Amino acid sequence: MATFQSLPGFREFYPDALARRNHIFRLWRQTASTFGFAEYDAPVLEPLELYKTKSGDEIEAQLFSFTDKGGREVALRPEMTPTVCRMVGAKANALKRPIKWFSVAEYYRYERAQKGRERAFFQFNADIFGEPGPEAEIELIALLTQCMCAFGLTEQDFYVRLSDRNLWFYYLEALGLDEAKTRAMLSAVDKFEKAGEDAFKAYEEQHGPIGAELKAKILAFLQIKTLAALEQTLAPVGGEKLAARLADWRKVLGGLEAMGLARYVEVDLGVVRGLAYYTGFVFEAFDRKGELRAIAGGGRYNDLVAKLGGPELPAVGFAIGDVTLGLLLEARGLMPTLVNASDIYCVIGGEAERRAAFADIHALRAAGYRTDYPIREVAFGKQFKLASESGAKLALIYGADELAKGLVKVRNMSDRAEQDVPAAQVMEFVRDFFGGE
Repeated sequence: MATFQSLPGFREFYPDALARRNHIFRLWRQTASTFGFAEYDAPVLEPLELYKTKSGDEIEAQLFSFTDKGGREVALRPEMTPTVCRMVGAKANALKRPIKWFSVAEYYRYERAQKGRERAFFQFNADIFGEPGPEAEIELIALLTQCMCAFGLTEQDFYVRLSDRNLWFYYLEALGLDEAKTRAMLSAVDKFEKAGEDAFKAYEEQHGPIGAELKAKILAFLQIKTLAALEQTLAPVGGEKLAARLADWRKVLGGLEAMGLARYVEVDLGVVRGLAYYTGFVFEAFDRKGELRAIAGGGRYNDLVAKLGGPELPAVGFAIGDVTLGLLLEARGLMPTLVNASDIYCVIGGEAERRAAFADIHALRAAGYRTDYPIREVAFGKQFKLASESGAKLALIYGADELAKGLVKVRNMSDRAEQDVPAAQVMEFVRDFFGGE
């Protein structure tokens, strides 16, 4: 007989693993709510053309795409950005601005599974639409930071690298590069951290050798790690564009500093995020030890809503992946031991006692208390072991002697203290017990 297994890169969540996943989701949702973001959801299947329009035809190789039974070219979503742009664009005139939305959803990419990357994965996505100024970046980087800190992570565990595609464009333009050369150079900069000098090969094949002075300035620009160093480097260059952009940098970093978040954020112009649709500030979150892939990433994409058929609408957003974040939490010992523990376990004598207990069991469950009992009759003594193994805080004991007296014996599972409670007052006793914790 065949033994079936899950497909490569697709994860299964047994109850303990699902409890950990739900812990991550719960803190994501809780944090987004405190920032005033509204949750949305969207179809998992979208027209293939939506992703081609955003990223080009080459994206299809990374997708689970196919022709459906209606003859439509479709794909399982690999990301949320095109979808949320489509949704916001369709109702932009009716939505109060700034539009602050978030989602927690699953995505699919046809890629080789490796550490920190699966073919099916979950992400927290947060976006702000309708705010053209750097105030949106302040809000989102603050949200990203708090989404990490909510788990107990500190500046010793992660940091956010902040860069700016616009600043690169203006700087390279001032150095004499046209748009085609600038885009090619940004592609090289994007690869430089991993490839070193080899990152410039594609540029030189396309546009010829890079002059020593130009390369020296680009490499020096990559080494900038503070706003002061950035201002010092750009002062001799001058120009209105660069001056205005530096003002935006001061506002973003100043706002984050005022929130007490400066220790989490570093200027790092090596981050340009190779996706061409980004139009301004870009940022990524990494673990401090450098052992993992990027935990989160995002940036501004002012042109995408219009490109996908909506109105002109400025936008900025980011995503956090659950796989890499989970690895970081495990490595730092911050993933709690999550158990599906009962609140109450009912220890029941014979059939008569069982019938008496059923009314309480249903009433307790209806009131929201997780209540368990042996579905089939089990030896009375063994049930106390089951009660202990369930993790319950209270055991309600329905024995023949108690039932004859109109009582239920209650045991506090933490200290084993017992007391008799009138059967009619069981619910009141439970409410008082859990209400006092």
